[in-house]
Amino acid sequence: MGLYNNSLGRKGSLFIRNGVIITFLILFAIATIFPIYFMIISSFGDPVEAGAMSYSIFPSKISFESYKFFFDFSPHSWDWLLNSFIVATSITISNVFFATLAGYAFAKMKFKGKNILFAILLGSMMIPGQVTQVPLYILIVNIFNLQNTYPALIMPSIVTVYNIFLVKQFMSSIPGEIIEAAKIEGCSQPKIFWHIIMPLSKTVMAVLAILTFMAAWNDFFWPFLVTNTMDMQTIQVGLKNFRFANTTYFAPMMAGATISAVPMFILFFSLQRYFLEGVTVGAVKG
Repeated sequence: MGLYNNSLGRKGSLFIRNGVIITFLILFAIATIFPIYFMIISSFGDPVEAGAMSYSIFPSKISFESYKFFFDFSPHSWDWLLNSFIVATSITISNVFFATLAGYAFAKMKFKGKNILFAILLGSMMIPGQVTQVPLYILIVNIFNLQNTYPALIMPSIVTVYNIFLVKQFMSSIPGEIIEAAKIEGCSQPKIFWHIIMPLSKTVMAVLAILTFMAAWNDFFWPFLVTNTMDMQTIQVGLKNFRFANTTYFAPMMAGATISAVPMFILFFSLQRYFLEGVTVGAVKG
């Protein structure tokens, strides 16, 4: 009887603990999803000023006028989406290519000063991005004269130290015996990289592509700095044009934000399997 009571007590404690955890997770999910829900619901409102708009969790009517207003507001609305796609795609491709090459070099190749160079790269990660914005702006705009161009939007993000570190940590877990066997068979370094390393690194490359594309697509500050005409703005910068000194077109802005979020949803859910597989990639011990 005593044993039964102890077991019952443990089950009761377990039930309470699981109930608290589930409740917390539900509240956290609601808090995370609610801004997205409010953005989508608000996008179906009338394209009126913020001061004249009544905010509600449940819409009184569904209207697509704000989406029409978003594309009619400026002749460059489609340009904003196209610019974001060009910039994000270019940055993603360059990061996957160069980060994979650099990660392979740091993980599997031997050369003088490798550890020192890698330590310097890791040290640069400690510098806040805001600190480098001013010298980077002077370099791109005043020295290279690239303001308001695609190179100005793409060049600073061609490859990031974090992506190199991510790939290096993953490739460190690849057995060196595979590479040695390939060398014995007469494979050169390019062939080893292309035919052996890249097929084994599909997971980390997919994760790299997802994270890089999302970061480049959602970036606001740098495109805002280096663009001065509406035709070169990205979608995130273009949305600020719906806000004026005395008024804000709230519903059309939310419509634009919803449109800009669609590629993120498509990308994430289509590659969700790779993302979940690579969540712990950075934790692999090198």
